[in-house]
Amino acid sequence: MHIIADLHIHSSYSRATSKDMNLDTLSLWAKVKGIDLLGTGDFTHPAHFASIEEKLEPTGDGLFVLKNSNNPKKSNNPPINFMLTAEVSNIYSEGGKTRKIHNLIFAPSLEAAKKINASFAKLGNITSDGRPIFGFSAKDLIKIVLDASPDCMLIPAHAWTPWFSIFGSKSGYNSIEECFGEYSKYIYAIETGLSSNPQMNWRLSSLDNVTLISNSDAHSPSKLGREANVLDCKMDYFEIIDILKTKNNEKFLYTIEFYPEEGKYHSDGHRGCGILFSPEETIKAGKRCPVCNRDVTVGVLSRVEELADRPEGFMPENAIPSKHLVPLEEILAETFEVGVASVKVQREYKRLTEEAGSEFNLLLHMDEDEISTIAGPKVAEAILKVRNGDLSISPGFDGEFGKIKIFGRTEEIVPLGPQQIGLF
Repeated sequence: MHIIADLHIHSSYSRATSKDMNLDTLSLWAKVKGIDLLGTGDFTHPAHFASIEEKLEPTGDGLFVLKNSNNPKKSNNPPINFMLTAEVSNIYSEGGKTRKIHNLIFAPSLEAAKKINASFAKLGNITSDGRPIFGFSAKDLIKIVLDASPDCMLIPAHAWTPWFSIFGSKSGYNSIEECFGEYSKYIYAIETGLSSNPQMNWRLSSLDNVTLISNSDAHSPSKLGREANVLDCKMDYFEIIDILKTKNNEKFLYTIEFYPEEGKYHSDGHRGCGILFSPEETIKAGKRCPVCNRDVTVGVLSRVEELADRPEGFMPENAIPSKHLVPLEEILAETFEVGVASVKVQREYKRLTEEAGSEFNLLLHMDEDEISTIAGPKVAEAILKVRNGDLSISPGFDGEFGKIKIFGRTEEIVPLGPQQIGLF
């Protein structure tokens, strides 16, 4: 079976997160989006973990569903499956530098999650934030996770984000081995993050045997699925983990990607001074803002360029393809020339997702005539333009999301080549 999986989200117990990020609401939104498997997020938080225990029941395959959702009368509407997931922040000193690393944890059972939580509770505060912050190293973290169960998995989160990631320009490392040392052999996958895509990661030969996954990192229900993974396998935790560990490109069909230029840390710059740099301009300026003379935030594009040992456009033999999309709400807002939160966009979004079956069915699978029938020719044209990469983007930088134009052109045009729009 084809599974669309979004395995990095947050609960309402994480900071700056919607109060609607609860299991019941998430399940409803997953159906709207067309997501089959969703991370629970934040299983380290005691209140959210209590909700997981109360609301979910195990399927017997390392996954969970809402209790009473397996009603045989609803067999044509299968329940949303959940995987126990969490994100942890580690801030510590190593090698003369302050390191700030975010990692994802996947767990196969409540028992394994409880063991992890018990260890964490002895080492720091797990009640103040759904994404707890610890002062021990990433190596110590993976030891705790694997001691809880060898079937757990640790994956570096949004691997290129400047401030909090394994390769981040501000506080990261230059390689997986530098970060995890002797535990590197247990790092089978990394999450590329919104500001990078697989094509950018393919430029590093050191990542050839690492599986590249993509997730939404959603802090509100409407952001679910802005990135995701498409698998062809059983709805089974252990099979999914094996696919990630072995980089099985027959069962891992493709990732669903943000256009990375839209990510808020794609390019270099200094938002407060309105400075946006290309990698070449950053080097020429000595990484300094010409307005205030402080350091610019070096984004993902420059950081990839710094670590890459291959030219742009290189594709490894065992690469897993990707498809780049723009969320339907943004497409509708662009088409109608109104805001994403407008009544018109929200009303049309609800109607279209109901008639199409889900957002992903509309964006990925329906042909132009089918879309035109339910949405009109201009929306159909916009969706086809997005699929083909026929758009322009003013890139994001220093915490500000990029701006996409599907019809017309932005002031700062970023040309999108075939290696950027993915493999359709």
